[in-house]
Amino acid sequence: MIGLELLLLSFLIFCAVATVLCRRLVSAVIIFMSYSAVMSILWFLLESPDLAITEAAVGVGVTSLLFFLTLRKINALKGMERDEE
Repeated sequence: MIGLELLLLSFLIFCAVATVLCRRLVSAVIIFMSYSAVMSILWFLLESPDLAITEAAVGVGVTSLLFFLTLRKINALKGMERDEE
């Protein structure tokens, strides 16, 4: 179990650094979603299911949705020009 936790923690650190260093906004949001998913798994392994559910709902769901809506609003997503015409 400790090996799995160390693997998840190293992936968590990798996701945090990759999100900061990523140049494309869409990629940064997707990496942030994976960060939140891994954090949710870690909360579950730490026997805190209420925080795991909250992290999954807010981190992966609501926050990512708001990020994608913001990217669409500022026309940072490719192909959005056709949708607005």
